[in-house]
Amino acid sequence: MNADNQQSSELRRPTEDEVDLATEMFQMLADGTRFRLLLALVDGELPVNDLAQAVDKPPAGVSQHLAKLRLARLVAPRRDGTRIFYRLENDHVRQLVIDVLEHAEHMGPSVPRHHQQQAVPLSQPAAGD
Repeated sequence: MNADNQQSSELRRPTEDEVDLATEMFQMLADGTRFRLLLALVDGELPVNDLAQAVDKPPAGVSQHLAKLRLARLVAPRRDGTRIFYRLENDHVRQLVIDVLEHAEHMGPSVPRHHQQQAVPLSQPAAGD
């Protein structure tokens, strides 16, 4: 059995606790404001006021969403004087946000944005053909 098959088999048999934690993460992503906050943090940390502006919500409401995301270990805070900055907890969260968004792009009728640079018109042969 190679490493890929072993990893795949491990993913098919998670513990009940792992399933519960994964479900909790999807519940956090199921809110549009929380998903937009995570998306705003994909490129790096931001202070609460900038996040509020990015999602067009009042800072008090954004802080409540960030508290939930922090409890779910999806974001981490950093205090700098009176300002609090947030960042994604780790690269796994970053990749999850990117993958969810890219998958959503596949649900639409056109070529997903993340494939548009890679797309080659059918009438034109791919490079090297």
